[in-house]
Amino acid sequence: MFAYITPQAKQYRANLHSHSTLSDGRLTPEQLVEAYREAGYSILAITDHEAPYDHTALSTPDLLLLTGYEAYIRPSHTAAFDPFRPEIHLNLLAKDPHNTAIVGFDPNFCKYMPLKVAQQRKHLGNLGPRRYYRAYVQEFMDEARHGGYLVAYNHPCWSMEAEEDVLSYQGCFSLEMFNTGSQLTSGGESNLALFDKLLRRGKFLFVHGADDNHNKEPFGTLLCDSFGAWTQVLAKDLEYQSVIEALEKGDFYATTGPTITNLTFDRNHVTLDCTPAQRIIAHGSPKVARNICNPDGSPVTHAEFDIPDKAPYVYFSVLIADGKAARTRAFRPEEFRR
Repeated sequence: MFAYITPQAKQYRANLHSHSTLSDGRLTPEQLVEAYREAGYSILAITDHEAPYDHTALSTPDLLLLTGYEAYIRPSHTAAFDPFRPEIHLNLLAKDPHNTAIVGFDPNFCKYMPLKVAQQRKHLGNLGPRRYYRAYVQEFMDEARHGGYLVAYNHPCWSMEAEEDVLSYQGCFSLEMFNTGSQLTSGGESNLALFDKLLRRGKFLFVHGADDNHNKEPFGTLLCDSFGAWTQVLAKDLEYQSVIEALEKGDFYATTGPTITNLTFDRNHVTLDCTPAQRIIAHGSPKVARNICNPDGSPVTHAEFDIPDKAPYVYFSVLIADGKAARTRAFRPEEFRR
């Protein structure tokens, strides 16, 4: 028996990707903390562009601040934005709450943090000016991981990278399945197809959801980019190291609404319980998907599946009528058949 989620398990709502006035966001870190705490979040990472700051002093007993930042690499040596060319953005989450090192320091890209402050930070990797090509990006990721960061791949649809480049990278722990800001921009930032292609290449990234909020629109309005996608973290408690451990192990799932309350495996037999949904799906490949639903579309909250013996992996989706969804990471036979 392998119990991934039990009804008694603690689930902490997290936004792992957000921006403040320390880069191009409109709210101060203090305002972000207040807003997300009031919205029922338990974890917040303020990941300003090339601006790693330790915000843990803003943590409260019911809201934990994670240290991290968003790094990016563009074809332009001056970091100029080009809406018609690809680039890559990486979320770097620090395993140590006081780690504010900068990976591949390049003043052209590190434009939000005051230069004197950035120059005094620890610099990881003698990478020189940033260059947008596959080998450099991989070296950047490697330096970040060796320097104590968990590396996540941000908004692949928005970034417009060639699929072969994305499929080639090694070392990302998670893929941003949902991104509120990018979804509002283009309507296309749901990355299930890319996730499955990664799995078929043997790359078992986890999946998470995040807002990537900049808060240029007021709360509650149609284009507000807060509170639209998040990660349910299955940590044992709300301590920094417990949350990092859960992220490293893949004890979390991505959602824009539904909650999964039970996910257990008895070898090939799976039981999943959730908040009311229109469909519950077990994915064994794009050609093998088992749906549990009612023909009239009335809600379902329970599903049981038998995983095909030949399936190299399985992951699960919970869909509700308004298009919101929850997605789990993939599970390999050696996990669920033990």
